[in-house]
Amino acid sequence: MSRNNIASVKALEILDSRGNPTVRVFVTLEDGRRVSASVPSGASTGEHEAIELRDGDPSRYNGKGVQKACGNVNDIIAPELIGLDPAEQAMIDRLMIELDGTENKGRIGANAILGVSMAVAKAAALNQGTELYRYLGGSEARRIPVPCMNILNGGEHADNSVDFQEFMAVPHGAPCFSEGLRYVAETFHALKRILERKGYSTAVGDEGGFAPNLGSNEEAMELILEAIEKAGYEPGTDISIAIDSAATSFVVGKKGKYELKWSGGGVLTSDEMIELAERWVEKYPIVLWEDPLAEEDWEGFAKFTERLGGKIEVVGDDIFVTNTKFIARGIEERTANASLIKLNQIGTVTETVDAVRLCYEHGWRAFLSHRSGETSDTFLADFAVAMGCGHLKTGSASRSERLAKYNRLLEIEDALQSNALYYWK
Repeated sequence: MSRNNIASVKALEILDSRGNPTVRVFVTLEDGRRVSASVPSGASTGEHEAIELRDGDPSRYNGKGVQKACGNVNDIIAPELIGLDPAEQAMIDRLMIELDGTENKGRIGANAILGVSMAVAKAAALNQGTELYRYLGGSEARRIPVPCMNILNGGEHADNSVDFQEFMAVPHGAPCFSEGLRYVAETFHALKRILERKGYSTAVGDEGGFAPNLGSNEEAMELILEAIEKAGYEPGTDISIAIDSAATSFVVGKKGKYELKWSGGGVLTSDEMIELAERWVEKYPIVLWEDPLAEEDWEGFAKFTERLGGKIEVVGDDIFVTNTKFIARGIEERTANASLIKLNQIGTVTETVDAVRLCYEHGWRAFLSHRSGETSDTFLADFAVAMGCGHLKTGSASRSERLAKYNRLLEIEDALQSNALYYWK
């Protein structure tokens, strides 16, 4: 079979789900076929994430333009990739990292580099005549993730009185992905009816979950339990709850104190935050808790995991930022028992794969995630199946950029038929 290498690489400034600019990259092969990949963007970001390059020109998009990042693709990266085999993913990713020359990809921009990295993977899959999940994961890629659906928003993702950023419904008791998706979609709609009856807002946050003003953070839990039951399911058996505190967004001066500022819940120490979590885990069917403490609170995180890691999945996001250096430290210090995985936190497909593999090698779980600023690109869905992560979060049962990922997973499940696997642990 003749080689079909990269003929051109081009970037375009497009808009994400928040109406902010992001990067879309097109890779054209020598036979004229073309693929594209679009880069997501986060709102609550970790301090050590790879740098998303923005123009800083206040006369365009309030300084959030990405023309510089697109220019870096077109002028710096593209000339180096012409004629290369897109199947050489690791080599191409390493080449871009070397072209950037910084630890955080701040010169060329992680948004520029990731757009190319994802598009190259898609081009290679197209070249080989195979689905992206099969190209990235091999013949054994057949595990469809449990959808941890965000049904109630707070924190940085909503303008309301709830401090914790995400409350997710987890259909681990369903027999397959399509049924699990139905379970949580029905729960989402049941929650809407409950909120309407109580006179609460049914406006949604960045990721599609409802964002009402509530009397307390705990009321969110009670409403979700009511919705699960109203939808006809049994809490803890059919559907459980996952939480993302995104605690870095309300930490006070990196001193291990947390101000529950949106709910008016006062200031708590790390120990008090852990005690709150222990009460909730005892009272509610919680199976996963992400970023219960802030990114610099390594000691508190380890204490949280010591107390609750035997009962639930403790996930580090801002503290690890999909970076093997920080994940390795977390493994050594027993900081958590899982890492959130976001492609744009680290900036290349290869480095993201390395982060997932490091988790697996040490008995940790890897929790795949979208970003609050998303696009209709479905790369994440294929990547989740390729990595066999078993669970992911990609938003709610509203907003088409979220549903695109769920719908892609339905397609993959349908293609796999009885070969598809679906389980929580």
